[in-house]
Amino acid sequence: MSKSNLPPSYEESAHHQYGAQQQGGGYPYPAYGFPPQQGGYSSQGQPGVHPSDGPWYGQGYPGSGMPSFIPAFTPSGMPSSNPGDTEDFVADGLWESMSVRHAFIRKVYLILAAQLALTASIVAVFTFVDPVRLFVIKYPGVYWASFAVYFVTYLVLVCCEKPRRRYPWNLFLLLIFTLAMSYMTGTIASYFDTKAVFLALGITTIVCVAVTVFCFQTKVDFTSCTGLLCVLGVVVLVTGIITTIVLSFQYVPWLHMLYAAIGAIVYTLFLAYHTQVLIGNRSHTLSPEEYVFAALSLYVDIVQIFLFLLQITGSSSE
Repeated sequence: MSKSNLPPSYEESAHHQYGAQQQGGGYPYPAYGFPPQQGGYSSQGQPGVHPSDGPWYGQGYPGSGMPSFIPAFTPSGMPSSNPGDTEDFVADGLWESMSVRHAFIRKVYLILAAQLALTASIVAVFTFVDPVRLFVIKYPGVYWASFAVYFVTYLVLVCCEKPRRRYPWNLFLLLIFTLAMSYMTGTIASYFDTKAVFLALGITTIVCVAVTVFCFQTKVDFTSCTGLLCVLGVVVLVTGIITTIVLSFQYVPWLHMLYAAIGAIVYTLFLAYHTQVLIGNRSHTLSPEEYVFAALSLYVDIVQIFLFLLQITGSSSE
């Protein structure tokens, strides 16, 4: 079967080239073009005709049926030059980051809830069970042993819990730390009346919930006040040393209450700082891998607030 749109033969091309030179054609070697399509326009701007009406050559320009540019394809997963596509790409990244941060916050507060539940149980046993209460008062050496365990495990957890350095035994160390601090808290609570323990527990709960809600809603950046918080920590340390020395010779009620009030206020600010570090989007933030350190910091702040409030509201039971 013959086709009418075959390219011209050598003789036809040579004949057309000779005729173009005789007529004063500009380019002696015209390139083959595309035949004009039906409904389009030829290279001279005339309506297109059927390819059989003339030979298959032109002025070297593409016909109307061929695109005059090469379409650019955007790789999958990369932002294109379209501003709307770029905004969608950035929004997806932001949502992914927010989901990671929310999962991190949930994990930290679940660990913190378990720690506080364990501590509250031990404090309740030391407060309501008289044999246990008398045992911890009679043998203070166990308290100092638990303090040594608390101090060592705290240093190990703080030094080893760094981004991209996760150890399989950090949760086990956190459990040992929680047990040691719970024993210390229960021992201190056993020296106070049950009413004072419940009052301090209620005030601590209200303060912690209020500080947490405030930190999630406010635009005030407590993480930018690290210098002030360091100074306040030194003030609490110096005041505690002075109070311990003075009270060892003579009990001064107002000095004891002043030290307890300063400690409660400073650790409330520490709680606000650590909560905003946990939330993120502030001057300082924690990596999502530092969930043990975040839970550890919040737990220590809450327990210290409870102990200072217990010294304010309670009366020592001899």
